[in-house]
Amino acid sequence: MTIQQVLLLLLLWMWLPPPCHSEMLFRRTPDLRPKSFGGRVSGNDGKAIHRQKRGWMWNQFFLLEEYTGSDYQYVGKLHSDQDKGDGSLKYILSGDGAGTLFIIDEKTGDIHATRRIDREEKAFYTLRAQAINRRTLRPVEPESEFVIKIHDINDNEPTFPEEIYTASVPEMSVVGTSVVQVTATDADDPSYGNSARIIYSILQGQPYFSVEPETGIIRTALPNMNRENREQYQVVIQAKDMGGQMGGLSGTTTVNITLTDVNDNPPRFPQSTVHLRVPESSPVGTAIGSVKATDADTGKNAEVEYRIIDGDGTDMFDIVTQKDTQEGIITVRKPLDYETRRLYTLKVEAENTHVDPRFYYLGPFKDTTIVKISVEDVDEPPIFSRSSYLFEVHEDIELGTIIGTVMARDPDSASSPIRFSLDRHTDLDRIFNIHSGNGSIYTSKPLDREISQWHNLSVIASEINNPKDTTRVPVYVRILDVNDNAPQFAVFYDTFVCENARAGQLIQTISAVDKDDPLGGQKFFFSLAAVNPNFTVQDNEDNTARILTRRNGFSRHEISTYLLPVVISDNDYPIQSSTGTLTIRVCACDSRGNMQSCSAEALLLPAGLSTGALVAILLCIIILLVIVVLFAALKRQRKKEPLILSKEDIRDNIVSYNDEGGGEEDTQAFDIGTLRNPAATEDKKLRRDIIPETLFVPRRTPSAPDNTDVRDFINQRLKEHDTDPSAPPYDSLATYAYEGNDSIAESLSSLESGTTEGDQNYDYLREWGPRFNKLAEMYGGGESDKDTS
Repeated sequence: MTIQQVLLLLLLWMWLPPPCHSEMLFRRTPDLRPKSFGGRVSGNDGKAIHRQKRGWMWNQFFLLEEYTGSDYQYVGKLHSDQDKGDGSLKYILSGDGAGTLFIIDEKTGDIHATRRIDREEKAFYTLRAQAINRRTLRPVEPESEFVIKIHDINDNEPTFPEEIYTASVPEMSVVGTSVVQVTATDADDPSYGNSARIIYSILQGQPYFSVEPETGIIRTALPNMNRENREQYQVVIQAKDMGGQMGGLSGTTTVNITLTDVNDNPPRFPQSTVHLRVPESSPVGTAIGSVKATDADTGKNAEVEYRIIDGDGTDMFDIVTQKDTQEGIITVRKPLDYETRRLYTLKVEAENTHVDPRFYYLGPFKDTTIVKISVEDVDEPPIFSRSSYLFEVHEDIELGTIIGTVMARDPDSASSPIRFSLDRHTDLDRIFNIHSGNGSIYTSKPLDREISQWHNLSVIASEINNPKDTTRVPVYVRILDVNDNAPQFAVFYDTFVCENARAGQLIQTISAVDKDDPLGGQKFFFSLAAVNPNFTVQDNEDNTARILTRRNGFSRHEISTYLLPVVISDNDYPIQSSTGTLTIRVCACDSRGNMQSCSAEALLLPAGLSTGALVAILLCIIILLVIVVLFAALKRQRKKEPLILSKEDIRDNIVSYNDEGGGEEDTQAFDIGTLRNPAATEDKKLRRDIIPETLFVPRRTPSAPDNTDVRDFINQRLKEHDTDPSAPPYDSLATYAYEGNDSIAESLSSLESGTTEGDQNYDYLREWGPRFNKLAEMYGGGESDKDTS
């Protein structure tokens, strides 16, 4: 607490009535019953009401907040007029804070506050007091209620709800324009003294702003504050109590004020003249450059609209405002030609779109600049005389006929020669051709409108001196119709006539079509090629005709089919006609003319068999034939010998030879020396069906002597193959077969023999002829030698 606050508290203490000496006295009554005052008050029923006279009366107690003494703070004294000072009475205190915050002396009735009290927490306390007899504990006076009010002192400074305020005001505002209002609050008692009376003042922000002392409204203090010069301001506002007098408490807050923009600045071009260049080949719509006027304002106040207001190029150029950049984009409006004009001058104006009438006095909100555009020369491609060409030609013209001519020129030099060509992607059939020098298009193949009525060509023009500069133009060729197609029947007609037909009966209505398309439309005429005694044609004159009979009755047995030639012609020039033949069958019909049968053989069939029955019989015969063929094929398949002759033979690869050897006289069939001399064979070749993991060098096997037995030789070769990892096959069993099947001689090999050599009898070999004499001597002689030994 400051010295000023202590002095102020002492001053208030001197002027206040001394509460510590207030004594509440009881007024004794003779019979302890309340007496009434002399005054009367009339009740609702007209009877007099007597006010009871109380035994004690007091006023409110007052207590100063924020007591800083070391002893209990004295509040007041309760005293009953029945208290004789002998200690027979006891004072009791109850209510807010009784016993804790406020205590009472039971004998004397003195009330003290036990701690410092803050009025901002609670402004008053309501208590009840009573005096009772200490021995009987009976009240000597009725309980009475009193209030202890807390006197305020200035112990709270004003506070603002926000530490920093944000506000804005338009620039160029007049003096006194309201910006924002700030309000501070003080927790002190506003009804007691000036502790809560707040006065506002400005500590920072002068001379631009001011504040009203009583309301806290901040206002502008200077005229014509320009945002473009300064946009942000910081104002510090002080709120002080005690009416702003010395010794009052204060609080501050900061207000950030922003000047918002108004349209008080016109647009300005940074340059009075702008130079631009554009190639003459720039297409229409090409952007060639931009101009931009600066505006010190922001947002919509800086939006500018550009337009061309004068100049010799107003019809050649346009200007468009780009909203995001606020630039004026100048574009080509019409094709440019360096040879025609090389320089254009434009006068461009920029004007604000949102003008504030309050600032008209600041001048016109627009500006102008001169734009000079130079056209640059480029090597331009040829230019056709038209953007497209349309030629019409009849389809019967002769080959080589010129159908039209395209023309092009070099815009850079009138004497520069031009070369013409056709884009063959647009004329894949090469029906047309073009003269490269003069652009004449002529036919190279016959035309047919019925195949293609239109031909869309693309002609290319290029400079001979610079073939890369090319220009294309579309050429549309329309083929005009010529009557070169004869009319034909519209559809194929299946015509019949009933045997019981009468003369003049309609049997068919015919119509025709023509591929040609004459200007006046199709018109066909129908007639017979020759007079027919059986049928006639009646033209309906609407491109249809009726076929009528000329006699009664027809017979299938005599003639089953009639051929009727009909001539159809058109009416165009030259007239085209064709003859169509109608095939008319004679059929049996019922009474209503519905066809029943048209075949003459149907009359010869039995009456009990219908066409469906005949078809069923035919299908049955075909099925039986198929079954017989399949059965024969299966039977033939069974007769074929299987590749494996025995169930016990488990060899994987079997080579069978069904031819018999020629015996000892046959020296060309087989040479055993090849098996005995491996060097005579070709070099070993690796298998192609698998790839071995490791390639081994083939081993050279020694040749066997001529007198070696075949069995020993085979065993030796088997052993070599089993121990040789490089010998094929690598993953299969090597098998050997020396004889074919179907031989009358059984196998001579002893590998599959179930008996020993001594048990064999080879005498039958002598009976087989001279070819087996050698074998008979070898095996037969050995047996006799064995017996002899």
